[in-house]
Amino acid sequence: MKARIAGVAAYLPERSMTSDEVESRIEGYVPYRGVIERMTGIRRRHLAADDEQASDLAVAAVRRLPEPGEPDLLIFASASQDMVEPATAHMVAAKLGLSCPVFDVKNACNSLLNGIQVAEALIRTGAHRTVLVCSGELPSRAVRWRVESRAQFADAFAGYTLSDAGAAVLVTADPGRGIFYRAFAADSTAWSAGTLPGGGSAHPRDPEYTYFRGDGRRLKEAFELAGPDLFLTALKRTGLTWDDFSVVAVHQVAMPYLDVLAQALGIPGDRLVVTLPEHGNCASATLPLQLAAAGAGPGDRVALLGLGGGISLGVLFADL
Repeated sequence: MKARIAGVAAYLPERSMTSDEVESRIEGYVPYRGVIERMTGIRRRHLAADDEQASDLAVAAVRRLPEPGEPDLLIFASASQDMVEPATAHMVAAKLGLSCPVFDVKNACNSLLNGIQVAEALIRTGAHRTVLVCSGELPSRAVRWRVESRAQFADAFAGYTLSDAGAAVLVTADPGRGIFYRAFAADSTAWSAGTLPGGGSAHPRDPEYTYFRGDGRRLKEAFELAGPDLFLTALKRTGLTWDDFSVVAVHQVAMPYLDVLAQALGIPGDRLVVTLPEHGNCASATLPLQLAAAGAGPGDRVALLGLGGGISLGVLFADL
């Protein structure tokens, strides 16, 4: 028995903000005009309404699934969450009127990819047959708008690239088509290169730690050190090339890095779905957003290439 990705949907809030508007909103230190778009290639990102929570974005995406079915397990897989306790999966299930078991999976921008990994494992063991994996990313709540210096602007820069979004993936048992390759890796020594420190035991209440913080150069170097081996090994072990896939979905942080990664891996441009310029970095919702934007469906072969803070990498091949 295989686990098949039977449906994919994404939700993007209507409200948006251009990179110029982001720079205009920053108070205190004034960055060079146009620096965000020039460095990232991002023109626009989405902002949830003030009364929307991470669970609401996930629910909106689930309701866009062509056939959401009756899941016997719900996994909320996201870097964002409504509260520290309980698991946000409970809020999602309550809003959808579901009574199945639920839990959260959290691993930065690889959260949803890891959620699919868990869903596949549980289906292959026979523990579940229909698993709803969903994400609600709401990073706009952790952006620093009052900036004191150039150094603090650089430290907060990652937050200006991020975008609010929801995503949903329905994973079902199937005797034929489905996920046929998966591999994951991590270099946890680089965990401090990108953080949102507040809310945990290290910094439970200090407001100063409720903003995204990151060292972009160190993150880039960590991913380069990890290298393309995980992704190229996937091709070698399956005997495939990127041309064998309808869509190669790659987590997108900034256009220069996407270009370097695509070139290093030899991914043809016509297999990529570039969502970054108009939608920003949608964190763990990025990969399903690309599948949905490409209209991927039954009969397509897709590759999902994940990159997440921590750092972690993942690759998954599937026949839809």
